[in-house]
This record gives sequence, C-alpha cells and structure tokens, in this order.
Amino acid sequence: MTDSAREPGMDLLFQPLNIKSLHLPNRIVMAPMTRYFSPDGIPTSDVAAYYRRRAEGGVGLLISEGTTIARPFAAYDPHIPRFHGAEALAGWQAVIDDVHAAGGRMAPQLWHVGALSDASRTCDCSSSLESPSGLCAPGTEVGVVMTQSDIDATIGAFAIAASQAQRMGFDCVEIHGAHGYLMDQFFWGATNHRSDIYGGPLLAQRTRFATEVLGAVRRAVGADFVISLRLSQWKQQDVVFKLAPTPQALESWLGPLADAGVDVFHCSQRRFWEPEFEGSALNFAGWAKKLTGKRSIAVGSVGLDNDLLTTFSGAESSPSPITKLIAALDREEFDLVAVGRALLADATWAAKLREGRVADMQGFSPAALAVLR
Repeated sequence: MTDSAREPGMDLLFQPLNIKSLHLPNRIVMAPMTRYFSPDGIPTSDVAAYYRRRAEGGVGLLISEGTTIARPFAAYDPHIPRFHGAEALAGWQAVIDDVHAAGGRMAPQLWHVGALSDASRTCDCSSSLESPSGLCAPGTEVGVVMTQSDIDATIGAFAIAASQAQRMGFDCVEIHGAHGYLMDQFFWGATNHRSDIYGGPLLAQRTRFATEVLGAVRRAVGADFVISLRLSQWKQQDVVFKLAPTPQALESWLGPLADAGVDVFHCSQRRFWEPEFEGSALNFAGWAKKLTGKRSIAVGSVGLDNDLLTTFSGAESSPSPITKLIAALDREEFDLVAVGRALLADATWAAKLREGRVADMQGFSPAALAVLR
C-alpha cells in the first residue's frame, strides 16, 4: 500500500527523540514480555534472534523481558532469564550485539518477583520467596519477610546488574516496579505492613525501597545513562486497584521516584486510551509527565481491540486503529509508545505501520506465546 493508507499524523510516531545519552530513531518501544525460553536462566541464540528481528522491523527501543537480579528466588521459574552469572551475561551480550548489528537500541528490564509467582508454572520455591511482609496479596502469606540485610543485598544487586548492562553496551536500563512484583509490593499498603523506614501509612513513605534502589542504580551508572521505571496502578492480584486514586496521591508517589533518578516513567495500563482520573482525558503516562516533567511511555493494548487479560481466557485480538494514540502524542501528553502483544505476534509491526500496510497487520493469538519467532 502507499502512504495514503497511513493514519493521519503517523509521522509523529517516527520522529527521533533524545534523552540524555539515549538517541532513539522513533517513538515505538517494544514492551517487556516474559517468554520462558531461557533454560537455566540463560538467553539462547533463539532469544537473540527474536530481539534482533524486532530491531530489524523498525522498533526504536527494545525493552527486554524481565531478567532477574542476583538474589535467591528472584525468579519463580528456571526458564526466566537472569542478568547475573557468566553464562547468562554472555547470552545477553549476544543479544545486545545482535540488536546493535541490526541498528537497534535496547534496555534490559531488571526484575525481582518478590512473593508473586505464576500459577500456570510449576514452582517449588514458594516457601523461600521474599517480600516486604511475607504477603503476595492481601491476607495471603507466602515465603519470608525481608530483613534489613536482605533489602541491602537486593538494592546492591539492582545496582550491580545496571552497571553490568552499561558495561556490556546496553543503551539504557529499566527497573520493574509494576504489576504486583517486589517493588510494587513495597508500594502497596496491603502487602507492606512494615513498621520500619520501608513501610508506613502513606504512599510516599512506602517509596523508600524504590528510591534507594534508584539511587544506587544512578550512582552505579552515572548521570547520563537513562533509567526507566515501569509502574502500574493495577496489580495481577487486583486488576482494578488504584494505588494512587487522585492526582495528589500520584504526585506523592512519583515525585520521590523522579527525584531519586528516574528519567522515563513507563506507565502500564490495561487500555492506554482510558483516562486515569475523572475530569481529565490524560492517561497514566500523561499524568506522570504532567506531574514530574519527566519523559513517559504509554502502553496498554496498543494496536489491538482488547486488553491483556483476555489473553488469559484464550481470546484472540484483532488489529485496531491507533488514531487516539497519535492524537495524544500530538498533544505531547507522553513521549513514547510501548507495544506488547502486537509486536510479539509480528516482528515487522512497526515497519508495516510506517509503510501504511494496514491490510497486512496481524492480530494476536495466545498460541503465539508457545513459540519464539
């Protein structure tokens, strides 16, 4: 198809963006998606090829699937990649080398699952999972309560992993603070009952663990290396929950994080087009940028007609126009757009969008999760 098939304003998605030392050719980001294709936590050549295909397909920034820091039981499955140990780091070196050879940019997403595991995966580690208060959900006890020594070691492990990423040539780094995993368990009062400096009745008080992680990472990588933080209001344990129910509460949450070193807020919603608060059309990413002045990434069912949760029920998704997203980008409500399932199904999604090949756009089937292509 010709350019006449492109949606109006499409060029906005393909404008470059510079953030400190990070120079992006366009505004399209590959969202992090756990794939379970790294045996013993080691990314294979197939994993490297999977990411390279997305770079070749025109994605401006790839964010890896969650890759775990050097803590016992930071992952609940041996096929989740890790970002520590010689073999695993060699696997990631091959990934970033392939992505760079294809002209791409990439961040590893550094992750600790806390007390949360995937019910669809066999895990004999439940008794050893660590979290702020030994809770994976309100009233649900799992694993052990982190001691001060555990917290200190975890903060150090995030910093070491970020420093490794920088030395290996990754273009930036992302910290996973969303979806009910460890950092989010500190944010959430229902899973953080601590009476020390990492707890408290106020959301701003419960940012302490995250700000210490971010501060340590910033010291490890220096002032110019970009740090992205993935956040969500919703949790897997409660998909309609809002950690910050008002703009004022959101500012009390994001302000300390911005001050601690975040350059980009990666704001996960189930549906990017939904307003975050009544009385304003701004979505989560829009509010994050408005309140902090930092760059932000919008994400949530981009390019598809239903949200992530339908995937777990076996439903398929069809391609959907992104007119609303382009309009919000034109208003500079956010700066970047992360695409998940649409890119998982089709490595050439960005190229097709740029070329106006609307008829060639693919939907998403849960069957795509079973293969790495």
